[in-house]
Amino acid sequence: MSKKIAIVTGGGSGIGLAITEKFIAAGIETIIIGRDENKLKEAKEILGDMCHPMSCDISHLSTIPPLIENIVKQFGQIDILVNNAGINMKKDFTEVTDEEFQSVITTNLSSVFAVSREVAKQMLAAGSGSIINISSMAAQYGLPRVIAYSASKTAIDGMTRAMAVELSPKGIRVNAIAPGFIETAMTAKALNTDPERKAKVFGRTPMGFMGQPADIGDAALFLATDASKYITGVVLPVDGGNSIGF
Repeated sequence: MSKKIAIVTGGGSGIGLAITEKFIAAGIETIIIGRDENKLKEAKEILGDMCHPMSCDISHLSTIPPLIENIVKQFGQIDILVNNAGINMKKDFTEVTDEEFQSVITTNLSSVFAVSREVAKQMLAAGSGSIINISSMAAQYGLPRVIAYSASKTAIDGMTRAMAVELSPKGIRVNAIAPGFIETAMTAKALNTDPERKAKVFGRTPMGFMGQPADIGDAALFLATDASKYITGVVLPVDGGNSIGF
């Protein structure tokens, strides 16, 4: 079949919404999954009939198998998965509780594993698919005061490579995107309250400016389609050179 069906977790705002916009513009029907029903509704109003919102808190891992089963029943296939949903917590290392650490790991890592596992079962039956994980600069170098986030995103990189080696011989490509500092509400909140960190961001970004969510959308569309058909297991920085900056 010529039609393509994508899932974007956290697709109601920010980078997830930008990825969804690029997919729909390319004719890919896209299911956006998120917790905030208002954001999902607003995204649907913007993007139209090819956008299909589904409300789900994927940190509740037991909800994931029936969610994916329902999507397959409704749409018949899943060709592309973008694991974008994630949370952050900025706090001194010694002040982070076990519960806080685990909460970030559950949302950013365990749910990615569980969604990917269920979607991969469907893709294996079809013999094709593309899975894209959203990593971070926090996996490229050490960032202070985000220990749980850094741990989760570093694990995402390792999981991406392991999944690629296991699934690619069966037709499923697995890659990751590591965004640099992108102009989103979450980034603004983090940087505008921390002038020193903001100055450091621009000081080590060779291109000298922050990226736009659409830049990540373009990279995701590339990795989702046959334009990248011989690429698997990579973590692609989209960061204006931040990860190699001095």
